Amino acid sequence: MAYPHAGASAHPIARLLTRPLKQRIASEVRAIFNDRSRGERPVTRRADGLFGPGAVAWRVHGDVASMLVGGVAGLLLQMLHPAVLAGVWDHSNFRTDMHGRLRRTARFIALTTYGSREEAEAAIVRVRRIHEHVRGTLPSGAPYGASDPRLLAWVHVTETTSFLGSWIRYGEPTMSLADQDRYFAEMAQIGIALGADPVPHSRAQARELIRDMRPQMRCDARTREVARLVLSQRANNPLAERLQTLTMQSAIDLLPNWARRMHGLPAPPLTPLVRAGTFGMAWTLRWAFA
Repeated sequence: MAYPHAGASAHPIARLLTRPLKQRIASEVRAIFNDRSRGERPVTRRADGLFGPGAVAWRVHGDVASMLVGGVAGLLLQMLHPAVLAGVWDHSNFRTDMHGRLRRTARFIALTTYGSREEAEAAIVRVRRIHEHVRGTLPSGAPYGASDPRLLAWVHVTETTSFLGSWIRYGEPTMSLADQDRYFAEMAQIGIALGADPVPHSRAQARELIRDMRPQMRCDARTREVARLVLSQRANNPLAERLQTLTMQSAIDLLPNWARRMHGLPAPPLTPLVRAGTFGMAWTLRWAFA
């Protein structure tokens, strides 16, 4: 999809005046996704990766605003599974570093989508090694492990469904069903490499998997605590604060009705205004990175 390029035909002086603003926005957004203290830099797009420029995943994952919204919605869905929730609760520092967790997830998506094959495969190996050590016991007494193929399947299907749903809403409302199925088929490669099973290869299969796993979902005090932490994160600068407010409201709006009810989250007030604001945010970010 060709993003609108504000000012592309404007007078050269006008483009010169807007350049510092574009650079500032782009710089602050990059800082959200790259921990400079760790030496992280934006992932370079490589044609020799797992997908390549012609992949549907390249355009779905290349849109900052819709990925932010989809990422938060996906996390809220994932936390409804008691074993996925337990893995986060027992084995991460999400209470003090929720932003770091979201950033690491975004970086994994960027590396596996746009990085070289070597970078993508190394990222997958790192995640699999981490999963091997994430195990424990649920409050019910049942054991859990992050390498469980069914748990990985839930994480995969909720993530891909949320990313795609957000992209369709805020980036490409007329996306063809064929391209939607291609997206799931492409992303199946990542799910399988991580050990997920079953892995959907089409939108219909994704919906069927979510329907089959819904009876396992629960919402308790720990689920609500994670949701509260996700939705109440404080931003570290005014631009990020505005992005975050819209992102959280739009993520709640993107959730399926059944998931929103389980979380006890009302639909955002003035939903048309929330969506309009997110459209504006998406357009601004595309302009900044054009």
